[in-house]
Amino acid sequence: MRDFWDRVLNFAETTTGKVGNDLMADFGQVQPSEKADGSLVTQSDKWADREIREAISGVFPDFGILSEEGDTCFGGDEWCWVVDPLDGTTNFARSIPIWGISLGLFYRGTPVFGYVHLPPLGQSFYGFWYGDTGLDGPQGAFLNNRAIATSADEPSGNHFFSFCSRSIRLFHEPFPCKIRLLGVASYNFLMVANGVTLGGVEATPKIWDIAGVWPIVRAAGGTWVELQSTPIFPLNPGEDYGDRNFPTLVVAHGDLTGVFRPLVSELVTF
Repeated sequence: MRDFWDRVLNFAETTTGKVGNDLMADFGQVQPSEKADGSLVTQSDKWADREIREAISGVFPDFGILSEEGDTCFGGDEWCWVVDPLDGTTNFARSIPIWGISLGLFYRGTPVFGYVHLPPLGQSFYGFWYGDTGLDGPQGAFLNNRAIATSADEPSGNHFFSFCSRSIRLFHEPFPCKIRLLGVASYNFLMVANGVTLGGVEATPKIWDIAGVWPIVRAAGGTWVELQSTPIFPLNPGEDYGDRNFPTLVVAHGDLTGVFRPLVSELVTF
């Protein structure tokens, strides 16, 4: 199965690299429009989505595809790519250099591989996490091919925690860490995986916001806390995930769950 995972990794690297290079030409040059849920979309999002879906169909013709700008219904395929062609559209449109392309590969409804490429930063994260799927293969989480891991530190005034724009509206002191807002759901959680922050919360992420980062966070040693009553994975065949939110807390290690969950549970809008 090693050849399969090499092919998956090579495809993710090549495809996100090509699309990312082309998106850089549009960076800060396009006008966004507002979708029904209040989020922004540009022609670049739609173009990148088509490019990635076509690339997947060419290399993995038997795999399903679920994407933000395409089909949002999970077809129940054994293997399925979940695509966010441009995570951080507001940053992209407003010339803030934190945005990326996120791919998650699902096996029987659960993500087992994730790849997130951030062209303006020159950063590519990826990770393998098989859980109880019965699969095996490469292990670990990586940034630019260097192994990464979450922090083992305890909170202090010199550590960081990231909020999203929706959750920060209800924030109140005191809080055990310095606060940051990065504006990109995937990058928020990747900073936990990379040991930069101790935690992060997202109030309204969609499935494509978390599909690519879930395996990376888990492989890096992070703890994923679902702030809802039902588990996210495995996905349900036939269900439309276009409008579903998955409020989520990610922390660097399990001991921090008891520190941060009581604080952010009140902040997240279900």
